[in-house]
Amino acid sequence: MHPPLRNLPMLARLRRARCGVAGFVLCLLALLALPWGVHAAEPLVLTQDTPQVDAWGAITLKADPTSELTVQDMLGRLDEFEAPTRRGNSLGLHKAAIWLHIPLIAPETPRTPWVVNIGYSSLRAEMYLASGGKVLQQIRTSPSEQTQQSSRTPAMVFDLRAGQPYDLLIRVQATGPLILPITVSEMPHHMRQALGEQMLQGLLNGLAFCLLAYSLIQWVTQRDPMFGFYALVVLGSAGFSLQFFGIGPQYLWPGNPWMDRYSGPAAGLIALAGSFLFLGNTLAGNAPGSRYARTMRVGAAITAVVCVAVVIGWLSVPIAIAFLSLAAPLPSLFSLPAALTRVRQKDPIGATLLVAWIAYGVAAGVMVCLVQGWVPANFWTLHSFQLGATADMLLFFRVMGLRARAVKAQAQEAMRERDLMHSLAHTDPLTGLSNRRGLQHALHAALAHCSPQRLVAVYLMDLDGFKPVNDAHGHDVGDDLLVAVGHRLQANVRHQTDLVARLGGDEFIIMARDLATPEQAEDLGRSLLRAFEHPFTLSHLRIQVGLTIGYALAPIDSDDPQGLLRHADAAMYAGKQGGKHSVRRITTTTPALA
Repeated sequence: MHPPLRNLPMLARLRRARCGVAGFVLCLLALLALPWGVHAAEPLVLTQDTPQVDAWGAITLKADPTSELTVQDMLGRLDEFEAPTRRGNSLGLHKAAIWLHIPLIAPETPRTPWVVNIGYSSLRAEMYLASGGKVLQQIRTSPSEQTQQSSRTPAMVFDLRAGQPYDLLIRVQATGPLILPITVSEMPHHMRQALGEQMLQGLLNGLAFCLLAYSLIQWVTQRDPMFGFYALVVLGSAGFSLQFFGIGPQYLWPGNPWMDRYSGPAAGLIALAGSFLFLGNTLAGNAPGSRYARTMRVGAAITAVVCVAVVIGWLSVPIAIAFLSLAAPLPSLFSLPAALTRVRQKDPIGATLLVAWIAYGVAAGVMVCLVQGWVPANFWTLHSFQLGATADMLLFFRVMGLRARAVKAQAQEAMRERDLMHSLAHTDPLTGLSNRRGLQHALHAALAHCSPQRLVAVYLMDLDGFKPVNDAHGHDVGDDLLVAVGHRLQANVRHQTDLVARLGGDEFIIMARDLATPEQAEDLGRSLLRAFEHPFTLSHLRIQVGLTIGYALAPIDSDDPQGLLRHADAAMYAGKQGGKHSVRRITTTTPALA
């Protein structure tokens, strides 16, 4: 059945809409089918108004899987070059050699020579300047084929004629990523940038050298493995930077192909092993046998085995780079629970490590984006990993300081506890004076240096009238009186040379050393006797007690502690028998003195 006539205009509009959609789809498919990889490169125009230009926008490239094509072969195949599929001055990982083509033209006569520079040193590069199919200038910038690099990164200086077109061909190859921040600059501008980069590298690597020297000195002098592990971290990070930024090939190992190939991966593996050991030693604390500590040691051992295998040629450099990429986050991931525990305990070590890992993670993330071409290659992205590693080293250095401070605090606490235990063992708990054990130690030390010209006197004394006070007023008053007696005795002796001790009950003893004559010893005894002529005031009580003192001299009476104490005790007993309140010394030649 045919549709009504009134619907014919609507059907016509539907047919036209369908035809429009179909035409759009066909056009889109046709556009997608076009060879977008082919790129008719526009020349890079070099003018005096722009002293430096980024060459990436004018670059086309062609891979050489055989690595056998020459510059003449490439000059004949310029129409086969294609635009790079990645942005951001990076081609990622490529085993094959890559040829780059940059057409150049200078509309006016240049004021100075121009310099093409690849701001990434870890690659082999050949540069050719051609015009009309003829090579005019060439340079090979592989560090292994020259005794000394003239520049930190691959570069070539060339002169251009005004209005003449040129073809700049660059052959690059690397064991790692092909990062290609290629610029064309006037010579003065290039030199200023090169000097600034050298100053920056000198500053950062000088800082790393100072940290390395400090940690090694501390490791040797203190025998603390933490400093040795930190030295591994610094050595690896600095070695990687020296290779990555071309300082090592330019100055430290020029013309050494083995170092060019292996120094970077080996340095990265050393830093990784050091991170395992440093974090494990720092966070394991007093549990070196814990599962965490064992895991970190195993990680360091595996990394060390990989490093040795790469250096001796058992593993290839790409495998080492892949291992580094996968294992680099592991020390931080394994240590994260322990660090968070420290943070909850308000330990600044945990917070400092978290900040260090964030800085390192950001730097590593920027580096990954740079390799993949997701971010442009500029000063900050090229130096992101070095700046992050430097911040990481400084924060690890702070961790060492915090840990050293914690260890010092623990040592001081242990010393305080030791001193407290020593004090408890050598001190009378009531009066705070030395007890019998403390007296024995002091007396042994004094007798070791006594002589007829440096006499040691031992005064043994007993309180006269103490028992009636104790019976009349109670033990509390008696204890207060004993404390007051100790204070009065201490106030009447020489503080630098004499020692007051309580043997127990109401018996006190004084050791006085460095006495010149027996008369001086007698005078000291009588001064002690006189000190007790005044009563003691205890709260509302006035209490009078006296002293009976017996003393002996070393080395005259005896030269050992027990002998001196026996002589002093005999002299004090004689004083008690003779009426108390006296000072006596018993000798074989003179009678006891009252």
